[in-house]
Amino acid sequence: MLGSSAFSFISDYAYYLFAFAGAFSVVLASVPIVRGVAIHCGRVDLPCDRKVHEIPMVRLGGVAIFVGTMVAALGLWYVGGFSDLLPKDHQEILVMLMGGAGYFLLGFLDDLYSLSPKLRLICQFAIATVVWSFGISIDFITVPSVGIVHLGWLSLPITLVWIAGMVNAINWIDGLDGLASGVSAISTLITACICLSMGEPSVALLAICLVGSLCGFLVYNFNPACIFMGDGGSYFIGFMLATISITGLVKGATAVTIPLIVLAVPIFDMMLVIVSRLIRRKSPFEADKSHLHHRLLKVGLSHRWTVLFIYALTLWMGCWAFLIVQIPYGNLIIAGVTPVAMSIFWKAWQSKEISQSFVSD
Repeated sequence: MLGSSAFSFISDYAYYLFAFAGAFSVVLASVPIVRGVAIHCGRVDLPCDRKVHEIPMVRLGGVAIFVGTMVAALGLWYVGGFSDLLPKDHQEILVMLMGGAGYFLLGFLDDLYSLSPKLRLICQFAIATVVWSFGISIDFITVPSVGIVHLGWLSLPITLVWIAGMVNAINWIDGLDGLASGVSAISTLITACICLSMGEPSVALLAICLVGSLCGFLVYNFNPACIFMGDGGSYFIGFMLATISITGLVKGATAVTIPLIVLAVPIFDMMLVIVSRLIRRKSPFEADKSHLHHRLLKVGLSHRWTVLFIYALTLWMGCWAFLIVQIPYGNLIIAGVTPVAMSIFWKAWQSKEISQSFVSD
Protein backbone atom coordinates (compact mmCIF):
# COMPACT_ATOMS: atom_id res chain seq x y z
CA MET A 1 0.00 0.00 0.00
CA LEU A 2 2.83 2.36 0.90
CA GLY A 3 4.66 1.49 -2.31
CA SER A 4 1.54 2.21 -4.38
CA SER A 5 1.10 5.58 -2.66
CA ALA A 6 4.73 6.51 -3.25
CA PHE A 7 4.46 5.54 -6.93
CA SER A 8 1.33 7.68 -7.29
CA PHE A 9 3.12 10.67 -5.75
CA ILE A 10 6.11 10.28 -8.07
CA SER A 11 3.79 9.83 -11.05
CA ASP A 12 1.81 12.96 -10.21
CA TYR A 13 4.92 15.13 -10.01
CA ALA A 14 7.05 13.48 -12.70
CA TYR A 15 6.03 16.06 -15.28
CA TYR A 16 7.15 18.90 -13.00
CA LEU A 17 10.52 17.23 -12.48
CA PHE A 18 10.78 16.70 -16.23
CA ALA A 19 9.90 20.37 -16.87
CA PHE A 20 12.52 21.71 -14.48
CA ALA A 21 15.29 19.25 -15.30
CA GLY A 22 14.71 19.48 -19.05
CA ALA A 23 14.79 23.28 -19.16
CA PHE A 24 17.73 23.45 -16.73
CA SER A 25 19.79 20.98 -18.77
CA VAL A 26 19.11 22.65 -22.11
CA VAL A 27 20.14 26.07 -20.79
CA LEU A 28 23.19 24.66 -19.02
CA ALA A 29 24.35 23.11 -22.29
CA SER A 30 23.39 25.96 -24.62
CA VAL A 31 24.82 29.00 -22.80
CA PRO A 32 28.47 28.19 -23.68
CA ILE A 33 27.44 27.75 -27.32
CA VAL A 34 25.52 31.04 -27.39
CA ARG A 35 28.39 32.82 -25.66
CA GLY A 36 30.97 31.43 -28.05
CA VAL A 37 28.97 32.42 -31.15
CA ALA A 38 28.28 35.92 -29.76
CA ILE A 39 31.96 36.53 -29.00
CA HIS A 40 32.92 35.30 -32.45
CA CYS A 41 30.40 37.71 -34.02
CA GLY A 42 31.40 40.61 -31.76
CA ARG A 43 27.96 40.89 -30.11
CA VAL A 44 28.97 42.21 -26.68
CA ASP A 45 27.66 44.85 -24.27
CA LEU A 46 30.26 47.58 -23.75
CA PRO A 47 30.75 49.32 -20.36
CA CYS A 48 29.41 52.87 -19.87
CA ASP A 49 28.66 55.34 -17.07
CA ARG A 50 25.21 53.97 -16.17
CA LYS A 51 26.27 50.29 -16.26
CA VAL A 52 27.97 48.37 -13.46
CA HIS A 53 30.10 45.91 -15.46
CA GLU A 54 33.61 47.03 -16.37
CA ILE A 55 34.47 44.64 -19.22
CA PRO A 56 32.62 43.81 -22.48
CA MET A 57 29.94 41.15 -21.85
CA VAL A 58 27.86 38.92 -24.11
CA ARG A 59 24.21 39.96 -23.77
CA LEU A 60 22.45 37.29 -25.80
CA GLY A 61 21.84 34.84 -22.95
CA GLY A 62 18.12 35.22 -23.53
CA VAL A 63 18.53 32.88 -26.49
CA ALA A 64 19.37 30.04 -24.10
CA ILE A 65 16.50 30.92 -21.72
CA PHE A 66 14.03 31.00 -24.60
CA VAL A 67 15.28 27.75 -26.14
CA GLY A 68 15.35 25.96 -22.77
CA THR A 69 11.78 26.95 -21.90
CA MET A 70 10.40 26.14 -25.34
CA VAL A 71 12.18 22.77 -25.61
CA ALA A 72 10.93 21.73 -22.15
CA ALA A 73 7.36 22.91 -22.87
CA LEU A 74 7.18 21.24 -26.28
CA GLY A 75 8.78 18.12 -24.84
CA LEU A 76 6.08 17.99 -22.19
CA TRP A 77 3.47 18.42 -24.89
CA TYR A 78 4.93 15.46 -26.77
CA VAL A 79 5.05 13.13 -23.75
CA GLY A 80 1.55 14.03 -22.64
CA GLY A 81 2.11 16.62 -19.93
CA PHE A 82 -0.76 18.73 -21.25
CA SER A 83 -2.95 15.83 -22.41
CA ASP A 84 -5.70 16.41 -19.83
CA LEU A 85 -6.41 19.97 -20.97
CA LEU A 86 -9.62 21.10 -22.64
CA PRO A 87 -9.29 22.53 -26.18
CA LYS A 88 -9.58 26.09 -24.82
CA ASP A 89 -6.75 25.44 -22.37
CA HIS A 90 -4.62 23.94 -25.13
CA GLN A 91 -5.10 27.14 -27.09
CA GLU A 92 -4.07 29.27 -24.11
CA ILE A 93 -0.80 27.37 -23.69
CA LEU A 94 -0.01 27.63 -27.40
CA VAL A 95 -0.84 31.35 -27.49
CA MET A 96 1.43 31.96 -24.50
CA LEU A 97 4.30 30.11 -26.19
CA MET A 98 3.76 31.93 -29.49
CA GLY A 99 3.43 35.29 -27.75
CA GLY A 100 6.61 34.53 -25.82
CA ALA A 101 8.36 33.80 -29.10
CA GLY A 102 7.15 37.14 -30.46
CA TYR A 103 8.44 39.08 -27.47
CA PHE A 104 11.74 37.21 -27.52
CA LEU A 105 12.20 38.06 -31.21
CA LEU A 106 11.45 41.72 -30.51
CA GLY A 107 13.98 41.83 -27.68
CA PHE A 108 16.53 39.90 -29.73
CA LEU A 109 16.25 42.42 -32.57
CA ASP A 110 16.69 45.21 -30.02
CA ASP A 111 19.85 43.49 -28.75
CA LEU A 112 21.21 43.38 -32.28
CA TYR A 113 20.05 46.70 -33.71
CA SER A 114 19.07 48.95 -30.73
CA LEU A 115 15.47 49.75 -31.71
CA SER A 116 13.99 53.09 -30.64
CA PRO A 117 11.90 53.15 -27.41
CA LYS A 118 8.82 54.26 -29.39
CA LEU A 119 9.10 51.38 -31.88
CA ARG A 120 9.66 48.88 -29.06
CA LEU A 121 6.57 50.06 -27.20
CA ILE A 122 4.41 49.97 -30.34
CA CYS A 123 5.54 46.42 -31.08
CA GLN A 124 4.95 45.36 -27.47
CA PHE A 125 1.36 46.63 -27.59
CA ALA A 126 0.82 45.04 -31.02
CA ILE A 127 1.92 41.58 -29.85
CA ALA A 128 -0.08 41.93 -26.63
CA THR A 129 -3.17 42.86 -28.66
CA VAL A 130 -2.86 39.69 -30.73
CA VAL A 131 -2.44 37.64 -27.55
CA TRP A 132 -5.52 39.34 -26.04
CA SER A 133 -7.57 38.56 -29.16
CA PHE A 134 -6.85 34.85 -28.64
CA GLY A 135 -8.22 34.85 -25.11
CA ILE A 136 -5.25 35.68 -22.84
CA SER A 137 -7.10 38.58 -21.26
CA ILE A 138 -8.02 40.14 -17.93
CA ASP A 139 -11.82 40.05 -18.25
CA PHE A 140 -12.70 40.49 -14.59
CA ILE A 141 -11.03 41.00 -11.27
CA THR A 142 -12.06 40.03 -7.76
CA VAL A 143 -11.78 42.95 -5.36
CA PRO A 144 -11.98 42.38 -1.56
CA SER A 145 -15.27 43.60 -0.03
CA VAL A 146 -16.63 44.26 -3.53
CA GLY A 147 -16.64 40.92 -5.33
CA ILE A 148 -16.28 40.21 -9.03
CA VAL A 149 -15.91 43.26 -11.24
CA HIS A 150 -16.35 42.66 -14.99
CA LEU A 151 -14.13 44.95 -17.04
CA GLY A 152 -15.95 44.97 -20.37
CA TRP A 153 -14.15 47.15 -22.92
CA LEU A 154 -11.48 47.96 -20.32
CA SER A 155 -10.20 44.40 -20.69
CA LEU A 156 -8.02 45.31 -23.69
CA PRO A 157 -6.19 48.37 -22.30
CA ILE A 158 -5.73 46.77 -18.86
CA THR A 159 -4.35 43.56 -20.38
CA LEU A 160 -2.01 45.52 -22.66
CA VAL A 161 -0.72 47.68 -19.82
CA TRP A 162 -0.20 44.64 -17.60
CA ILE A 163 1.76 42.68 -20.23
CA ALA A 164 3.84 45.62 -21.46
CA GLY A 165 4.35 46.80 -17.88
CA MET A 166 5.73 43.44 -16.72
CA VAL A 167 7.96 43.14 -19.79
CA ASN A 168 9.52 46.51 -19.06
CA ALA A 169 9.67 45.88 -15.30
CA ILE A 170 11.84 42.79 -15.83
CA ASN A 171 13.86 44.57 -18.48
CA TRP A 172 14.55 47.54 -16.21
CA ILE A 173 15.53 45.48 -13.16
CA ASP A 174 18.16 43.65 -15.22
CA GLY A 175 21.03 45.82 -14.02
CA LEU A 176 23.24 43.55 -11.89
CA ASP A 177 24.66 40.06 -12.30
CA GLY A 178 21.91 37.53 -11.57
CA LEU A 179 19.36 40.12 -10.44
CA ALA A 180 16.61 39.81 -13.05
CA SER A 181 17.05 36.05 -13.48
CA GLY A 182 16.99 35.38 -9.72
CA VAL A 183 14.05 37.68 -8.97
CA SER A 184 12.13 36.17 -11.89
CA ALA A 185 12.91 32.60 -10.78
CA ILE A 186 11.65 33.31 -7.25
CA SER A 187 8.49 35.06 -8.47
CA THR A 188 7.75 32.33 -11.03
CA LEU A 189 8.22 29.55 -8.48
CA ILE A 190 5.82 31.24 -6.05
CA THR A 191 3.35 31.74 -8.89
CA ALA A 192 3.61 28.04 -9.82
CA CYS A 193 2.86 27.00 -6.23
CA ILE A 194 -0.21 29.25 -6.11
CA CYS A 195 -1.41 28.00 -9.50
CA LEU A 196 -1.19 24.41 -8.23
CA SER A 197 -3.19 25.28 -5.13
CA MET A 198 -5.85 26.97 -7.28
CA GLY A 199 -6.31 24.03 -9.65
CA GLU A 200 -4.25 25.34 -12.58
CA PRO A 201 -1.69 22.54 -13.06
CA SER A 202 -1.00 23.26 -16.74
CA VAL A 203 -0.07 26.87 -16.02
CA ALA A 204 2.08 25.71 -13.10
CA LEU A 205 3.80 23.23 -15.43
CA LEU A 206 4.66 26.00 -17.89
CA ALA A 207 5.90 28.14 -15.01
CA ILE A 208 8.22 25.36 -13.85
CA CYS A 209 9.73 25.20 -17.36
CA LEU A 210 10.61 28.87 -16.98
CA VAL A 211 12.00 28.32 -13.46
CA GLY A 212 14.25 25.56 -14.76
CA SER A 213 15.59 27.80 -17.53
CA LEU A 214 16.25 30.66 -15.13
CA CYS A 215 18.06 28.44 -12.63
CA GLY A 216 20.20 27.02 -15.42
CA PHE A 217 21.02 30.54 -16.59
CA LEU A 218 21.90 31.65 -13.05
CA VAL A 219 24.81 29.18 -13.09
CA TYR A 220 26.46 31.55 -15.58
CA ASN A 221 24.73 34.81 -14.69
CA PHE A 222 25.23 35.07 -10.92
CA ASN A 223 28.01 37.40 -9.79
CA PRO A 224 30.57 37.32 -11.31
CA ALA A 225 28.57 36.75 -14.50
CA CYS A 226 30.03 35.65 -17.81
CA ILE A 227 26.87 36.41 -19.84
CA PHE A 228 23.81 38.71 -19.69
CA MET A 229 20.26 37.81 -20.75
CA GLY A 230 19.80 40.95 -22.85
CA ASP A 231 16.45 42.34 -23.97
CA GLY A 232 15.54 39.08 -25.70
CA GLY A 233 15.65 37.28 -22.36
CA SER A 234 14.00 39.99 -20.26
CA TYR A 235 11.17 40.52 -22.78
CA PHE A 236 10.47 36.79 -22.92
CA ILE A 237 10.58 36.39 -19.13
CA GLY A 238 8.39 39.46 -18.55
CA PHE A 239 5.78 38.26 -21.04
CA MET A 240 5.68 34.75 -19.59
CA LEU A 241 5.33 36.08 -16.04
CA ALA A 242 2.56 38.45 -17.14
CA THR A 243 0.52 35.83 -19.00
CA ILE A 244 1.09 33.07 -16.45
CA SER A 245 -0.27 35.41 -13.79
CA ILE A 246 -3.28 36.25 -16.01
CA THR A 247 -4.23 32.65 -16.73
CA GLY A 248 -3.24 31.20 -13.38
CA LEU A 249 -3.88 33.93 -10.82
CA VAL A 250 -6.05 36.84 -11.93
CA LYS A 251 -8.98 34.88 -13.39
CA GLY A 252 -9.34 32.56 -10.45
CA ALA A 253 -7.84 34.53 -7.60
CA THR A 254 -9.66 35.59 -4.48
CA ALA A 255 -8.18 39.08 -4.85
CA VAL A 256 -6.57 41.15 -7.59
CA THR A 257 -3.69 41.89 -5.21
CA ILE A 258 -2.14 38.41 -5.57
CA PRO A 259 -0.05 39.00 -8.72
CA LEU A 260 0.80 42.47 -7.42
CA ILE A 261 2.21 40.93 -4.24
CA VAL A 262 4.09 38.14 -6.00
CA LEU A 263 5.62 40.59 -8.50
CA ALA A 264 5.89 43.48 -6.05
CA VAL A 265 9.65 44.03 -6.32
CA PRO A 266 9.95 44.50 -10.12
CA ILE A 267 6.71 46.53 -10.14
CA PHE A 268 7.93 48.76 -7.30
CA ASP A 269 11.27 49.25 -9.02
CA MET A 270 9.56 50.28 -12.26
CA MET A 271 7.23 52.73 -10.50
CA LEU A 272 10.14 54.15 -8.48
CA VAL A 273 12.09 54.80 -11.67
CA ILE A 274 9.16 56.35 -13.54
CA VAL A 275 8.26 58.72 -10.68
CA SER A 276 11.91 59.65 -10.13
CA ARG A 277 12.41 60.49 -13.79
CA LEU A 278 9.17 62.44 -14.10
CA ILE A 279 10.04 64.51 -11.01
CA ARG A 280 13.32 65.41 -12.68
CA ARG A 281 11.41 66.17 -15.91
CA LYS A 282 13.09 63.38 -17.82
CA SER A 283 11.57 60.80 -20.15
CA PRO A 284 10.52 57.60 -18.32
CA PHE A 285 12.44 55.70 -21.01
CA GLU A 286 15.70 57.62 -20.57
CA ALA A 287 18.16 55.33 -18.81
CA ASP A 288 19.76 56.48 -15.54
CA LYS A 289 20.80 55.18 -12.10
CA SER A 290 17.52 55.60 -10.24
CA HIS A 291 16.72 51.88 -9.91
CA LEU A 292 16.48 50.17 -6.53
CA HIS A 293 19.73 48.27 -7.07
CA HIS A 294 21.55 51.49 -7.96
CA ARG A 295 20.30 53.09 -4.73
CA LEU A 296 21.44 50.12 -2.64
CA LEU A 297 24.87 50.22 -4.27
CA LYS A 298 25.05 53.94 -3.59
CA VAL A 299 24.48 53.53 0.16
CA GLY A 300 27.36 51.06 0.37
CA LEU A 301 26.10 47.52 -0.27
CA SER A 302 28.35 45.34 -2.41
CA HIS A 303 27.25 44.00 -5.77
CA ARG A 304 26.53 40.52 -4.40
CA TRP A 305 24.82 41.68 -1.19
CA THR A 306 22.60 44.04 -3.19
CA VAL A 307 21.41 41.10 -5.30
CA LEU A 308 20.88 38.86 -2.24
CA PHE A 309 19.01 41.68 -0.47
CA ILE A 310 16.58 41.99 -3.39
CA TYR A 311 16.25 38.19 -3.63
CA ALA A 312 15.23 38.05 0.03
CA LEU A 313 12.80 40.94 -0.39
CA THR A 314 11.20 39.23 -3.41
CA LEU A 315 10.83 35.92 -1.57
CA TRP A 316 9.46 37.51 1.61
CA MET A 317 6.96 39.72 -0.22
CA GLY A 318 5.83 36.96 -2.58
CA CYS A 319 5.18 34.44 0.19
CA TRP A 320 2.55 36.71 1.73
CA ALA A 321 0.33 35.77 -1.23
CA PHE A 322 0.18 32.25 0.24
CA LEU A 323 -1.93 33.59 3.09
CA ILE A 324 -4.42 35.25 0.73
CA VAL A 325 -5.05 32.08 -1.27
CA GLN A 326 -4.98 30.04 1.95
CA ILE A 327 -2.32 27.58 0.86
CA PRO A 328 -1.96 24.82 3.49
CA TYR A 329 0.70 25.78 6.05
CA GLY A 330 1.03 29.20 4.42
CA ASN A 331 1.50 30.79 7.84
CA LEU A 332 4.30 28.33 8.60
CA ILE A 333 5.98 29.21 5.30
CA ILE A 334 5.90 32.90 6.23
CA ALA A 335 7.20 32.05 9.71
CA GLY A 336 10.12 30.18 8.14
CA VAL A 337 10.92 32.68 5.40
CA THR A 338 10.77 35.79 7.59
CA PRO A 339 13.81 35.07 9.82
CA VAL A 340 15.83 33.99 6.76
CA ALA A 341 14.97 37.22 4.94
CA MET A 342 15.65 39.35 8.02
CA SER A 343 19.01 37.62 8.45
CA ILE A 344 19.98 38.48 4.89
CA PHE A 345 18.82 42.09 5.34
CA TRP A 346 20.91 42.37 8.51
CA LYS A 347 24.01 40.80 6.98
CA ALA A 348 23.70 43.08 3.95
CA TRP A 349 23.50 46.09 6.28
CA GLN A 350 26.52 44.87 8.25
CA SER A 351 28.50 44.50 5.03
CA LYS A 352 27.62 48.12 4.23
CA GLU A 353 28.96 49.31 7.59
CA ILE A 354 32.12 47.22 7.16
CA SER A 355 32.76 48.55 3.67
CA GLN A 356 32.25 52.12 4.89
CA SER A 357 34.68 51.56 7.79
CA PHE A 358 37.34 50.39 5.35
CA VAL A 359 36.74 53.51 3.28
CA SER A 360 37.06 55.78 6.33
CA ASP A 361 40.26 54.03 7.41
